[in-house]
Amino acid sequence: MNFQRHRPEEPEINLVPLIDVLLVIIIFLVLATTFTKFSELQITLPSAEGKLEEQRPREINVAVSADGRYAIDQVAVPFKDVEAFSSALRLAAAERKDPVLIINADAAASHQMVINVMEAARKAGLAKLTFATQKITP
Repeated sequence: MNFQRHRPEEPEINLVPLIDVLLVIIIFLVLATTFTKFSELQITLPSAEGKLEEQRPREINVAVSADGRYAIDQVAVPFKDVEAFSSALRLAAAERKDPVLIINADAAASHQMVINVMEAARKAGLAKLTFATQKITP
């Protein structure tokens, strides 16, 4: 007869599966995380003096005032709709080879007015478009 007291077995915690799961999570985080370092570079830009070209035959300047007036190459053009303005841009671009459209919009001009000019340029087939800005004087 076996008269020894039977002790309940201690539950055994197996750490191997836990370690495996943690390693998989760490590998996933390392691969999914991007380590981008944002820093500001202090650079000194080179300076040069160039001769400004007085005539720019490829440019079409479109001015947009704050009160809703439009001008193409300093000639006032009434804005009826995008189609009419597009035909005016086509006429201005007819004599120029591969023209560049420069939009000079007043800071107080509405966003829609600038979008109208961009849409008219698209319909006129003018692919090169840029915006004129000025330096802020302290």
